[in-house]
Amino acid sequence: MRSNKKNRWWKLIRNTVIVLIVLILGIIVTYNIKTDINPPKVDNISVLSLERINPSPDFYTIGNSWLRKNSYGLWEMYLEGNPFEIGVINGKLTKELIKIQEDAFVEQINTLIPSKSYLRFLKYFIGWFNRDIDEHIPQEYLEEIYGVSFGASDGYDYIGNNYERMLNYHGAHDIGHALQSLALVGCTSFASNLGSKDSSLIIGRNFDFYINESFAKNKIVAFVNPDQGHKFMYVTWASMIGVVSGMNEKGLTVTINAAKSDIPTKATMPISLLAREILQYAGNIDEAIKIAEKRNTFVSESIFIGSAFDNNITIIEKSPSKLGLFNSKNASLVCSNHFQSDVFKDDENNSKYITESASSYRQQRCEQLISHYENIDFNEAAEILRNYQGLDDLSIGLGNEKAMAQMISHHSVIFQPEMDNVWVSTSPYQFGEYLMYNLKDVFNEELAINSSTILYDSSFTIPTSNFIASDIFVNLQKYRTIRNNIQLHLKNNHKLDNEVMVIDSLIASNPNYYQGYVLAANYYYENKQFDKALNYYNNALKKEFENTTTKQLVVERINEINELN
Repeated sequence: MRSNKKNRWWKLIRNTVIVLIVLILGIIVTYNIKTDINPPKVDNISVLSLERINPSPDFYTIGNSWLRKNSYGLWEMYLEGNPFEIGVINGKLTKELIKIQEDAFVEQINTLIPSKSYLRFLKYFIGWFNRDIDEHIPQEYLEEIYGVSFGASDGYDYIGNNYERMLNYHGAHDIGHALQSLALVGCTSFASNLGSKDSSLIIGRNFDFYINESFAKNKIVAFVNPDQGHKFMYVTWASMIGVVSGMNEKGLTVTINAAKSDIPTKATMPISLLAREILQYAGNIDEAIKIAEKRNTFVSESIFIGSAFDNNITIIEKSPSKLGLFNSKNASLVCSNHFQSDVFKDDENNSKYITESASSYRQQRCEQLISHYENIDFNEAAEILRNYQGLDDLSIGLGNEKAMAQMISHHSVIFQPEMDNVWVSTSPYQFGEYLMYNLKDVFNEELAINSSTILYDSSFTIPTSNFIASDIFVNLQKYRTIRNNIQLHLKNNHKLDNEVMVIDSLIASNPNYYQGYVLAANYYYENKQFDKALNYYNNALKKEFENTTTKQLVVERINEINELN
């Protein structure tokens, strides 16, 4: 009897284990089926046999397409053909740069998320999240991304195969900003001289997207002649076919600014690919709106459209569920990181973001700077984009997100659509020279290029800012070095040698920035030196915070220390 009970018990355990194994295998099989993204079918793959030629250092050609670095350190690239051809040639020309970009990107992910177990979880989560992403991307862009993937390195197969990685990277901006509100993007765009008979429409934009210094080093000014749609230029990085800042031959400009989103449940069309589609196929504002209306995106974004045809500006405000339009009744228009149209007037996410973030303050600052000029030209636009002070010229600390120049810009651009002119910044940030390219001239010269050809018009170069030769800029570099050192010690639970001297140097190098005081306070708090921590927290509250969330955390920490005393 006892033996029968024992047998029944073991049968139950065995059957339960079998069911669990079958269930787990079923989940694994289902996951692999659901998340497996097959590359698009391409009829003619003969372009894969083309070889890259290297006529001189930093100059590469494949057929009529080419890549070369100019004397200012900007990479310039020309591409032509059908989508797959453009992608393959792009990947072959930039294969070393793709490796550098991916190394920098993965390095930053590992810094942000040091836990290997969480990284593994994130890999599978993103795989599931992006399981249908290819269904929301036009076939031509799938083919182009597939073509680029042949130039990708095989060193990151553990993340995914080359095609899956290149595809998923195009949604990385969207996923990061939607799921974690990572402080990677806080951009500003503005337009001036709207409706002016005396001056051309001028559009300026800072793309404040920061991964790390390595990621920002190899900017590419790409000129694309596709077999369908308009010729266009955009500022990008290796492997990125989506657009964040660009202008086409019709004088239509596109820039994108992130806004606050609900947490999405699955990926649809990455916003940069929607911006690319608008740039490639729209010749005026109405055509841009029609393209935006027919696509589903999974984050909220402002798409800032300038048009030579309309001599006007429109902001297309697009969320996963709504679309609003915002136009200016004045001679200027500013777009930061919140929505302004009536459609989003009562939107809870938007209202909260206006109250809590740096977006509204930065918009006001940009409007204030514009008001100093009667008719803005390209030099004055650069001055606005380079301004690092707060409202009424207050010193709010170098790197403050409320300033126009946050000292993190991947690139800065100025457009003059009616004249087909675009100025692109050189390093560092927006403080190096801005080089002017005229689209008509560039596309007329694309087949005659050689290593000595100068594509930009040097007579319109905006000079380097005096700021980068100043003690202020030197102090910014010093501040960031010390800050990174303290953050590393905090992360590893190590005490600083000569901590008083290090903390004093941190504050002295950027005395008006709240961040240094908070970091000093956090260091002393973690080392149980509560009186010193309290002093620095209180001093931080006298400075201009970027957002209310951080300020509230400081207030809570002060209350906690006061209770301990």
